[in-house]
Amino acid sequence: MTKVPEMFGCMVFNDKKMQERLPKSTYKALKKTVQDGEPLDISVANVVAAAMKDWAIEMGCTHYTHWFQPMTGITAEKHDSFIAPNGDGVIMEFSGKELIKGEPDASSFPSGGIRATFEARGYTTWDPTSPAFVKDGSLYIPTAFCSYTGEVLDKKTPLLRSMERLSTEAVKILHLLGKTDVTRVTTTVGPEQEYFLIDRDLYNQREDLILTGRTLFGAKAPKGQELDDHYFGAIKTRVAAYMRDLDEELWKLGVLAKTKHNEVAPSQHELAPIFTTSNIANDHNELTMEIMKKTAEKHNLVCLLHEKPFAGVNGSGKHNNWSISTNTGENLLSPGKHPENNLQFQLFLAAVVKAVHEYQDLLRITVASAGNDHRLGAHEAPPAIISMYLGDDLGQLVQSVIDGTEYVSPGKERVKTGVDVLADFRKDTSDRNRTSPFAFTGNKFEFRALGSALNIGCPNYMLNTMVAEELSQFYEALKDSDDIETSVKELIKKVFTEHQAIIFNGDNYADDWVEEAQRRGLYNLKSLPDAFEHFMDKKNVELFLKNKIVTEAEYRARYEIELETYCKQLNIEALTMIDMAKKKITPAVAAFVREMTDTALAKKALSDIIPTSVEEELVMSLSNKLVCFVNKTAELENAVIGAGEHSADGLEYAKYFRNVVFEKMQELRAIGDSMETETASDFWPYPSYTDLLFGV
Repeated sequence: MTKVPEMFGCMVFNDKKMQERLPKSTYKALKKTVQDGEPLDISVANVVAAAMKDWAIEMGCTHYTHWFQPMTGITAEKHDSFIAPNGDGVIMEFSGKELIKGEPDASSFPSGGIRATFEARGYTTWDPTSPAFVKDGSLYIPTAFCSYTGEVLDKKTPLLRSMERLSTEAVKILHLLGKTDVTRVTTTVGPEQEYFLIDRDLYNQREDLILTGRTLFGAKAPKGQELDDHYFGAIKTRVAAYMRDLDEELWKLGVLAKTKHNEVAPSQHELAPIFTTSNIANDHNELTMEIMKKTAEKHNLVCLLHEKPFAGVNGSGKHNNWSISTNTGENLLSPGKHPENNLQFQLFLAAVVKAVHEYQDLLRITVASAGNDHRLGAHEAPPAIISMYLGDDLGQLVQSVIDGTEYVSPGKERVKTGVDVLADFRKDTSDRNRTSPFAFTGNKFEFRALGSALNIGCPNYMLNTMVAEELSQFYEALKDSDDIETSVKELIKKVFTEHQAIIFNGDNYADDWVEEAQRRGLYNLKSLPDAFEHFMDKKNVELFLKNKIVTEAEYRARYEIELETYCKQLNIEALTMIDMAKKKITPAVAAFVREMTDTALAKKALSDIIPTSVEEELVMSLSNKLVCFVNKTAELENAVIGAGEHSADGLEYAKYFRNVVFEKMQELRAIGDSMETETASDFWPYPSYTDLLFGV
């Protein structure tokens, strides 16, 4: 049996290995850079690079790569060998300069108009806060990515900047409250990752899954998730073997993989890690998604990370468990036993409440994607309306602050099992709300609206920045107070009173919540184009400029990139549907109709009294549907062709794809799925939902 403690982090150049391999002075200098943000001296970088190279070579590496996160939403890497000429041979070298700076070609990465195609140079720069690791025979060095002219072109840099901003403002607030021993505050994240596993041989027969990650056609299986028998059910042998290998690969890379189980939909599963600092959690989640896919290959499986690969069953999300901690080990979102007396907790809670209310549109924007548009609003995914769940206990506390009444927490009640051999236990002070997009869960907030394929850097840098902004405003309001306790209480009451509209502890799926949310002035942004109408709102632009997270040009570039990506994804899906319809589905249905026609004619030729009504009705039904299917295919083709007329304006272009192209796709699919239910499986050209969802 493998010893997990010995295995864990064995492929990572972590703190323990640095202490073993670096001189004390170098190690201390590097730690100051990581912990205090001090500039890194090149002499320190040279020593670190040499030690890192020696360790990597011992681990079997011949190459290194600067591993970064461009605006594609996935990671990128360019591998260079350690070799350097030495007479007739070579030596293995790696300098501090090579560690600190890389030069990948930036011309083909999304830039939102910041860079022209001929402007190729880009730079990667080492992120010493995230440890290097070995994978596939190369040393991987986490880095940030920017253009030749310095514009940020990645998802990592804004996250690091936002963490610094929140730390700065939180420390100032804590010092006002007397916590002068706190020197740094860190945001932490634990992203739960949902995914589907399907058989690779079946996957290879579905061009929609190969090209788009989701099924564009597919009638519902006779059985779905209605029995709730898959959720937390016994894990199948093949899946269990995959999960075991996945855990081991992640543990070697220092990823804190903790929980694994079956999710609600057939063939759907979840992996949850232990929380860690936001930037490392970001790196680890990108690694997790990559290792999930690679490990699946070893088991002749395919890991699907699309938010909605199958219609009619649960989609996949990524629950972002976010909290704030000090360098002294205190969780600032922990209410403690008596939250009614915990002004520090109430103040930081107020900052989050105010941030989510004022920037609800940004939170919706940050989880918007073509895939997530299919998922939000049903099957355990939260709706597009952003609100906060605080639970009964905390909700009553907030209300008591608003009303100015006394409140005492009821504490944890004891649950009596009624069975002698079963121990009674204390239950939590509130239930969980699975329909809430932003729910308090004891000592953290669970942002449940993220899609499964999303890079978590974006929602977390936006969340960090908006909370940092509120803390900055709090500091300005409190810094000159002669009675800090009274001023804090007054501020908390004011914030809770003015922003209570964002708090909702009920059923987010209820029809009356939509009407209630509208009365409260909350947005209901159902699709990416709807959400992105607010991306460039003045308050949102100013938020990131004031806090120096990105420049206005970099912010607009992100707007352009996301709109362009959305349009390209829908265009690829539409073209794939057309290809499937014309080359496979139409010929297959026509062949089956011909088979049924021939059968009916053969029966009539044999005897006039043999009934042929079954064949005739089926031929009539499918023939009519096939005519409609061919016409709808042509309509979709024309809609795609017509998209070019709207391409000058990114938002208008996205709206066209959503309101015209996507609607035609839906109409085509409905007819195609109906024909599948009437066509013999031997003729239908693609594996069915039954095959895909129950074939592992």
